[in-house]
Amino acid sequence: MGFFEKAFQLKKNGTTVRTEILAGLTTFMTMAYIIALNPNLLTNFGGEGQDLWNGVFLATCIASAIGTIVMGLLANKPFVMAPGMGLNSFFAVVVANIVAITGMTYLQSFRSALVIIFVEGVLFLILSVLNIREKIVEAIPLGVRLGIGPAIGLMLMNIGFGSNAGVFNFEIRNDAFYAMRDFFGSLTAKSAEESMGSSYGLMVLTVVTMLIGLFVIVMLDHFKVKGSVLCGMVAGSIVYWAGEAIFLHTNPFAGLKDASFVPPFKDMATTTLFKLDFKSFTEIGWFTVITLVITFCIIDMFDTIGTLVGTASRANMLDDKGSMPKMKQALISDAVGTLTGSLTGTSTVTTFVESASGVEAGGRTGLTAIVAAVMFLLCMFIAPVAAIIPAAATSSALIYVGVLMLSNLKKINFDDISQMLPVAVMLLAMPISGSIGHGIGLALICYTVIKLLTGKAKEVSVLTYILSVIFIVKFFIPL
Repeated sequence: MGFFEKAFQLKKNGTTVRTEILAGLTTFMTMAYIIALNPNLLTNFGGEGQDLWNGVFLATCIASAIGTIVMGLLANKPFVMAPGMGLNSFFAVVVANIVAITGMTYLQSFRSALVIIFVEGVLFLILSVLNIREKIVEAIPLGVRLGIGPAIGLMLMNIGFGSNAGVFNFEIRNDAFYAMRDFFGSLTAKSAEESMGSSYGLMVLTVVTMLIGLFVIVMLDHFKVKGSVLCGMVAGSIVYWAGEAIFLHTNPFAGLKDASFVPPFKDMATTTLFKLDFKSFTEIGWFTVITLVITFCIIDMFDTIGTLVGTASRANMLDDKGSMPKMKQALISDAVGTLTGSLTGTSTVTTFVESASGVEAGGRTGLTAIVAAVMFLLCMFIAPVAAIIPAAATSSALIYVGVLMLSNLKKINFDDISQMLPVAVMLLAMPISGSIGHGIGLALICYTVIKLLTGKAKEVSVLTYILSVIFIVKFFIPL
């Protein structure tokens, strides 16, 4: 225990080894879905077969683990990293477009697009070392910074009630049925059953699981039970598995029967590992390349900044000025994660908003991150086990943490319109757009314009003006 105390300063941060382990497991369980979802998204358009999927699967595990380990050791923060949602979908679309533009195979285009991620990682590493990214964090007005946490909270709740609790039935429609929109949004239970057809029973089980898990978490937290979030997810999983067996007459563990527990290292070596294709990269066109690099950089930078600031505020890690100690080290860790992802074969690796679940479980140091990183590495061997964790059970944790993150709203001065309007816009923008970075960008534009129109232009820093202009260009000028 002395080693952990010396390495992570547990007593100083008011935590214990047991709490950190539980927090690491909690964070991992809430984001374990990325292990299978990321390769699904990145290879969906390709038709390259299982080899590329296996390569991206291992890249996801390895890059997430390495980036997270660096975060834990260098910054001593409980933040976990993985290929960012939204950024991975954008990456897949970019690869498909490269195929259309150049006529290259999907695998060639995939390797070319990895060069873009590599360049982004190098740029971020340089900007982080030179403290430029840290200056950008400081340029975000305090009111906006205080609103990032609650906005992320609404985003987590939206994920929990929405996309994370979806049921697919491709015989009826090409889109998923979502709990909040299609189940609770139906006029009657009968109309929901008629619209979902045979998937209605699964949706009911999903909603019941989600709510039971949520109520278990609330109850256990009320009685100060350690690991309440993790226990709630376990309780939800048991309910879901039992429901599948008893009511849906399916075996929830059927996928384990023929599952392989041997990591497909050979497939990774032949498809993605150190396979940056600089030669094909030049065929994309330099203007397109520059535009893509800038787009990835802007989205990733503000997604990361928003996640770090928002999650840190929930853990009381911010100082009186709203800044997080060791922000530079955290940003360097983020850059290392992206570089590792490009070299192993996945899209931009960034700090995950689900880290908030581990923080809520008591995680305060890098040991939480190390535990989650170890789980990512183990998943190279036990991926089928991670795959049986129902999404509905993780939704419980996301909703609960999202609610708690709303508490930071009380720190915002709602009598000041220059704080109220940007935060209000951000509260809507993040869950609806699904992008933390875009939400912050809209808030910055609102803040700057309000200050200009109310004769308080001098209160806006030069860097804030620059950031606002960058987002205006991004949103309104089709380059």
